[in-house]
Amino acid sequence: MSDSGPDLEVKAEIPVNRWPLVFAVFAAMAVLFYILEPILLPFVLGALTGYLGDPLVDRVEERGGSRTFGVILVFLFFTTLSLVALFFAVPVLLQQLDGLIGRIPVLYAWLRDVAVPWLQSRTLVTGANLPQIDWSAQLLENWQSLGKVTATTISRITGSGLGLLLGMANIALVPVVAFYLMRDWDDIAERILHLMPKAWQAGTQQMVREADEVVGAFLRGQFIVMCALGALYAAGLYLAGIELALLLGLIAGLASIVPYLGFIVGITASLIAAWLQFHEPLPLLYVAAVFGVGQLIESMVLTPVLVGDRIGLHPVMVIFALMAGGQLAGFVGVVVALPVAAVIKVFASHALVHYRNSSLYTDPDEDSGQDSNHGDREFDGDA
Repeated sequence: MSDSGPDLEVKAEIPVNRWPLVFAVFAAMAVLFYILEPILLPFVLGALTGYLGDPLVDRVEERGGSRTFGVILVFLFFTTLSLVALFFAVPVLLQQLDGLIGRIPVLYAWLRDVAVPWLQSRTLVTGANLPQIDWSAQLLENWQSLGKVTATTISRITGSGLGLLLGMANIALVPVVAFYLMRDWDDIAERILHLMPKAWQAGTQQMVREADEVVGAFLRGQFIVMCALGALYAAGLYLAGIELALLLGLIAGLASIVPYLGFIVGITASLIAAWLQFHEPLPLLYVAAVFGVGQLIESMVLTPVLVGDRIGLHPVMVIFALMAGGQLAGFVGVVVALPVAAVIKVFASHALVHYRNSSLYTDPDEDSGQDSNHGDREFDGDA
């Protein structure tokens, strides 16, 4: 017993550098994500749905209901929205998209015969006009109608029994994953936290809470803002008589993920569509009024109430994250790009504070020991 005591004391005093292990874990997770990317889509969509529905389930729990009952209510709500979109909005959207494809020759002719000559006559830029294109042959060869593209895609999927089964399994997995994650979300988060070193758990919990505020503000708040703006623009353009109202509203709503981009893209596309449809200036004023009202509602009501100043993501960072995610992992990368960027932003801000309080940043002639000790408070135990 007398020999074991000193050994234990010596072992307790040996500092354990956890950073290589942490970096190794994150590197392994990144490699696994890259390798398993083809099968991750249903799990990513299910996790996203579970994250969006978790606050609603928590509210049901706070009012005395069981968590399973809250998950069922939220699940029915999401299912109802999906069915309404599938049976009402999607057919109209496909019809308008098919009409847009048919108007591509008219738009190209307007650009070649009107827009480009007008710009050349009022600027010093001169050059050859846009080339002549046989759009009838191009559309016939590639995508004459959306129905042809859809039929080709369906035939490719159904042509292979295994491919059809895998596609149906992926679709069926999304609600299953979402249901179980919403039910066990808090328990899973707590178990993951307890896997962290004990010296880091307090600081990690604080950073995860901040990251949750940032991600929640963007995924929940900005998602509602995008849907509200898309519906508002679509309704306003429909009242203005624009035939492609739903499609244009959807485009403007999706583009609103970047501040002011939805307004710029939406009003530009809508003005072009209104001019090609009416060839009169009055509908252009209606379109401008619709987007002006929408921008006022967004800046004065939607964004302050639903998002506020919690996002903290610069528009350039949002664009870069989306493009980088799509380049690295396709659609799955686009879905996870913004949450990952928000988490990295929060952790990077804490790392920056740690760096500025360390002797590496401060003047070594000053009291660097005190600053260094202050910077190490966040992750105790890693000398």
